Amino acid sequence: MHAMPVMIVVLCCLAIAYRFYSAFLAAKVAVLDDTRETPAYRLSDGQNYVPTSKWVLFGHHFAAISGAGPLIGPVLAMQFGYLPGLIWIVVGVCLAGAVQDMLVLAASVRRNGRSLAEIARAEIGPMAGSVASAAIIFIVVIALAGLGLVVVKALGGEEVALAEGTTLKMSHIPEHESDATYKNGDRSWTVYVPGGTTIEYPNGQSVVRGEPFTIIAWNDVVGRLGKAQSVAARDLPPFTRGQLRGPYNLRLPDGVKQEISGSSWGTFTIACTVPIALFVGLYMYRLRKGHVVEASLIGAAATLAVTFFGAWIPGSPIEHWFQLSRGGTIWAICIYGFIASVLPVWLLLCPRDYLSSFLKIGTVMLLVVAVIVANPKLQAPPINQVYAGGGGPIMDGPIFPFCFICIMCGAISGFHALVSSGTTPKMISRESHIRTIGYGAMLIEGLVAVVALIAAATISPSNYYAMNIDLSKVPAQAKNLAEMGADHDTLADYEQKVGGESLRGRTAGAVTLAVGMSDILSQAMDRVSGGRWNFDAMIKYWYHFAIMFEALFILTTIDTGTRIARFLLQEVLGKFYKPFDRTDWLPGAVLSTAAVTAGYGLLIASGSIDTIWPMFGIANQMLAVIALSVVTTVMFNSGKGRYAWLTILPMLFVISSTTTAGVRMASGKFWELLVTGIHTENLGMALKGGLNLLLTIFILGASLLILAEAVSRWLGGRNAPRTTEN
Repeated sequence: MHAMPVMIVVLCCLAIAYRFYSAFLAAKVAVLDDTRETPAYRLSDGQNYVPTSKWVLFGHHFAAISGAGPLIGPVLAMQFGYLPGLIWIVVGVCLAGAVQDMLVLAASVRRNGRSLAEIARAEIGPMAGSVASAAIIFIVVIALAGLGLVVVKALGGEEVALAEGTTLKMSHIPEHESDATYKNGDRSWTVYVPGGTTIEYPNGQSVVRGEPFTIIAWNDVVGRLGKAQSVAARDLPPFTRGQLRGPYNLRLPDGVKQEISGSSWGTFTIACTVPIALFVGLYMYRLRKGHVVEASLIGAAATLAVTFFGAWIPGSPIEHWFQLSRGGTIWAICIYGFIASVLPVWLLLCPRDYLSSFLKIGTVMLLVVAVIVANPKLQAPPINQVYAGGGGPIMDGPIFPFCFICIMCGAISGFHALVSSGTTPKMISRESHIRTIGYGAMLIEGLVAVVALIAAATISPSNYYAMNIDLSKVPAQAKNLAEMGADHDTLADYEQKVGGESLRGRTAGAVTLAVGMSDILSQAMDRVSGGRWNFDAMIKYWYHFAIMFEALFILTTIDTGTRIARFLLQEVLGKFYKPFDRTDWLPGAVLSTAAVTAGYGLLIASGSIDTIWPMFGIANQMLAVIALSVVTTVMFNSGKGRYAWLTILPMLFVISSTTTAGVRMASGKFWELLVTGIHTENLGMALKGGLNLLLTIFILGASLLILAEAVSRWLGGRNAPRTTEN
């Protein structure tokens, strides 16, 4: 199978859905009316309620909803093959995700831009509103942790534990002092392992690592490391920078880690987009008010320029400023989220999202064209029989239900309901814009997910798994990789093409997607030139452009998500201390934002992709259940119950898949982490398992409770108000 026919069919499906289905929803269900005054005018305050141009707001909304989900979910779901995810994305986005986004946005605009929790309180009942408020706050924090972890894995450096008993069979020792194999530090010991080394795992499986890499150990491990050597059946001399020769083996004890360097090029580019966005905001709203096109061109040119100039950062005197560790990247994300949430919406959040939307939509369109031109082969199988039934290294479970919680935002996302009842309804200038912004932006997100899926499917399975399996878990998967023929990768070649970046073990999907995107774009350029020029030198620029593209997707959701969570927390705290209810009260904004950023920062620091991403999927999809139950109740309360099947049917599917996944994760992985942590006295593991277990139970219970209350309304169990619209 090649990619071009897939892309053309998907584009036709999305176009038909927008032309006919969204028009039906606008005319019959939402009954959009431009004669109604929107909250942006009625409650205008220059801070949060601001009438905004249709396309500027489209950009803000699309940037806010399009985070890591549509990019990373399809990449991770490639574990199951490309076909299940492709079907779910196309069907889900047209009949579920876009419907939810549009109807929640319409309901919020008709209710002064109120949040989803407040709409639930008014339409379903006080208990549903209170439970929804608590559940949504927890869900948003979990979602932001999932998004932030992807950025951390793409940009931050880290140290990954290698399995005890692993043997490194090195073919040679570097001869030059600058390439010395051993280097002693004050606190640690470092080995520079040459390319071509064979890694033999304790279970007998082995792989060849084409690229060189670095392992480190603290001094307390060095003694044990020294006793585990052999060089042609004789002991190595003491670990010094010496003139060692010949092939030798290095057997690793517990405590040895591989060092993965952070991306200074990527971090530099992302950091530069913040001052660029601030300048664009000042330009559009203060210096040259209303000159949107000028500001857009300046911002787009500056963003592309910093991507190009980022090539000079690696190896430069300022590289260490941007080569952040895992902890440093987490701090940077939290600080950015805090600042973006507290500053006025027009200064950073809206112009950054608008600027990002140009890059996002432009890049997606470029990729669509590149897929059609290059027509790459889909190297992934339609269905991966090895992992289809019992799960694999990324999602520990079968296709149903785990494919449907892995791919969430590309098909349906509860998080979108928070944006549609958060910042966006406060800036809608005409009701007719709801169709374009609510339904249209979600369709574009579905297209993003399809592009990401195709990019991942064009990568060879061996390279895909080399990038997406944690180095500490490779031994357990080595047999399955051999069965799939995915145990001989060419990742060393890719690392050279992308500028020497570390690719192996970069879980969370961001690096995988960047490799797939850069490969497709290079193939398209090669085909356009008729093969007359070699574009391999361009791959490193495409790769880092893709990393920036992904990080912008994620960070624009983090800034909006932090602001939404701050609003929700202030709503709750306002019931105990009235000033918190005012979103423009600075102490309340600062305290609420600090609590939110601390929450997702701690989750990122303590989590991993195989625990946070499933948890994110479960939380996100159950939030979609809450959103669909609320808009269904709005239909019944406003006399449009005959259209309720439009939301009830997708809601039933989401409930079945997500509840099944939640029960499996709670009774399986999360329970095992808790029990193992207690038995081994590993406090961190026990806390991780216990926290995930409690959050999963709470989210499932809260969502089903709200649904039960809503069903009671639908069946006429209590007298419901006819409407609470303004």
